[in-house]
Amino acid sequence: MLRVLAVDDEKPLLEELLYLLRSDPRVRSAEGASDATGALRRITRALEGGPDGPDGIDVVFLDIQMAGLTGLDIARLLSGFARPPLIVFVTAHEGFAVQAFDLKAVDYVLKPVRPERLAEAVRRARALLGRPDGAQPAPEPAVPDPRTPAPPAGAEAGAGAGAGAGAGAVERVPEQIAVELGGVTRFVAISDIAYVEAQGDYARLHTDGGSHLVRIPLSTLEERWAARGFVRIHRRHLVALGRIDELRMEAGTTSVRVGPAELQVSRRHARDLRDLLMRRATG
Repeated sequence: MLRVLAVDDEKPLLEELLYLLRSDPRVRSAEGASDATGALRRITRALEGGPDGPDGIDVVFLDIQMAGLTGLDIARLLSGFARPPLIVFVTAHEGFAVQAFDLKAVDYVLKPVRPERLAEAVRRARALLGRPDGAQPAPEPAVPDPRTPAPPAGAEAGAGAGAGAGAGAVERVPEQIAVELGGVTRFVAISDIAYVEAQGDYARLHTDGGSHLVRIPLSTLEERWAARGFVRIHRRHLVALGRIDELRMEAGTTSVRVGPAELQVSRRHARDLRDLLMRRATG
């Protein structure tokens, strides 16, 4: 069972997070800290006693935007220790996800916190600590990834339509992808997406009107959206062929312009991409 520390400078949110954690049978103890100073004091005591000591902490559920030191600052400090507790960020802001996973965060849970989403973060932490629940994990979902009965965030709308209709049924290519932020679900048309950028464990969908973060590996989107004209041009980028305005090959490097963005094309993809664009242009 896990020993956890929850850190949030908003008391009602901290109390709600502690209530949810204490309701989870996989959590042995859940303590709270309402600021970075208190959190560091408690974590230091845990580190001094060692991970197996009576004051040990297995996981810190950490808010990011707090007065004084931020949650990212705390995580950076902990990264200097040999055996720090695991970090799960709990925040209302999606924009820190890349920094969070650069700091080896176990998970990134968006507020308002859903019990099923928090339960998934607990499962991931237990798995990393060698204490699996025994059940097979669900397929990797998007942010935030609520479990059944709610449909997983990031699953394309209509992707499962017609399932069970027979082995010979043709799988329908989805028209939209669902993304969530702060409890609001938006349905983004795949045809509106110009390119996708890998960001740690996430993928950022770029449209003319902005961008959206989902927790789906880029390789998964590459496979799902191949039929819609998306091609991999780099380990970090997946691009809609029809949204490429220019292909540039200069001084041994290749890049494409997609609207205002200029994206590098890796050498292994450059020739295939050029051939695809030429065939598309000549019919």
